[in-house]
Amino acid sequence: MDEQEARIEKLKALRESGIEPYPTQSARSHMAAEALAEYDALQGQTITLAGRLMSRREQGKSVFAHIEDGSGRIQVYFKRDDVGDEAFKRLKLLDLGDILEASGELFTTHSGEKTLRVSTYRLLAKALLPLPAKGAGGDLKLFDPEVRHRKRHLDLIANRETEMAIFVTRARAISAMRSFLESRGFIEVETPILQPLYGGATARPFVTHHNALDRDLYLRIAPELYLKRLIVGGFERVYEIARNFRNEGIDHSHNPEFTMMECYQAYADYEDIMRLVEEMHAHIVRETLGTTVVTYQGARLDLAPPWGRKTLREAIAEYTDIDYEQYPDRESLAEAMRKRDYPVDPRLGRGRLIDELKDAVIKGPNAKLKGPVFLYDYPLDLSPLAKIKPGTTDTVERFQAFVGGLELGNAFTELNDPLDQRARFEDQARQRARGDDEAQALDEDFIEALETGMPPTGGWGGGIDRLVMLLTDQESIREVILFPTMREATREQKQE
Repeated sequence: MDEQEARIEKLKALRESGIEPYPTQSARSHMAAEALAEYDALQGQTITLAGRLMSRREQGKSVFAHIEDGSGRIQVYFKRDDVGDEAFKRLKLLDLGDILEASGELFTTHSGEKTLRVSTYRLLAKALLPLPAKGAGGDLKLFDPEVRHRKRHLDLIANRETEMAIFVTRARAISAMRSFLESRGFIEVETPILQPLYGGATARPFVTHHNALDRDLYLRIAPELYLKRLIVGGFERVYEIARNFRNEGIDHSHNPEFTMMECYQAYADYEDIMRLVEEMHAHIVRETLGTTVVTYQGARLDLAPPWGRKTLREAIAEYTDIDYEQYPDRESLAEAMRKRDYPVDPRLGRGRLIDELKDAVIKGPNAKLKGPVFLYDYPLDLSPLAKIKPGTTDTVERFQAFVGGLELGNAFTELNDPLDQRARFEDQARQRARGDDEAQALDEDFIEALETGMPPTGGWGGGIDRLVMLLTDQESIREVILFPTMREATREQKQE
């Protein structure tokens, strides 16, 4: 008989004895951490705890065990004379992983451990599958990343301290982000996830079909074009914490389903947004970690303002020896890249090739610029939604923020000239015809909104998942998303 079958037999035995193994309610009065913190005040009182059975050891007519709830772990002590013969015998029907409720009084054992002396207990949920195997030192451990990411519930049970800390940090960071933006007068809004036309980023969309309307819709790749409509309509500061979906590859910093925050401020430009971004991130890090200094993949990084600032042209020329202004067309730039052993994708136009050079300088563990740094002033053909920099014809007011090799986000002085915007979209269509399937689509409804008149506006889109990677020193985005997108499990993985 395997372990699951043995547990099912115990389940049957419990029911035959009149015990319901899945009752509807719990009478818990205290969390484990609360009971330990208020130990002195709770002396002599009967309290009720509840949690998962994580360990047990029998000593004749008594059993010591540990239960764990959302706040931590506490020892519980069962003695035959305290709980009665029948209840003590039923302890044999319990397994590690079961969810228990236990009532009694607190005391301190001879070894000095604060413990609940149980007078009554109830089974709240019978676990039919065993917990992960114990590692060195007798602690539960789950090391295989495939199993950890596919079965996050086991990961959280077995690797509780590290995993809980990551996602608590994530929640605190988002809360700090909201409080900062709201203190600056930003209003949180919601825009459509299902969109008749995708836009706001260079990415391939996911397509779905709406049966009642009998039309294809797209999962949004960005909320940008809808948020700008709100600026047109009279909101002057808006933001959205948006779930986005991009039909792209998966690597250490990309997941097809991800979270970002986009905000737009009327009567502002990209320099205003630079200041907003560095102040916001310093606030988030300080509120979350208690300092503006983070250590990411061995690099000590201080996010206190001001951050470094360098033009994109300067950064690429300094670290690749390619001044892209000297190569005004795609073929001459591609040839310069090949001579220096940089890969050249034949489907990409000049702007996207410049973006590839930028990635070689700033992204990943071998990034030449650790930051925090803003790279600003980007080529026109790489930025179809950004405003042209005064005094130039081919450079736009755009920046990206990088810290420790991670791109944290992207910002523009937003293009508000509807005729220019239409021309940019038409150029994107030509790039799509040449094979760039991430080029943006022409959105007539958005252009019509711009024709109504949009004030000068600065906007920012920042990745929350990557921010959490930075805050928790995680190299892979899968570690900061509770349920990352995975390949279909193999037969062996399904059987584990």
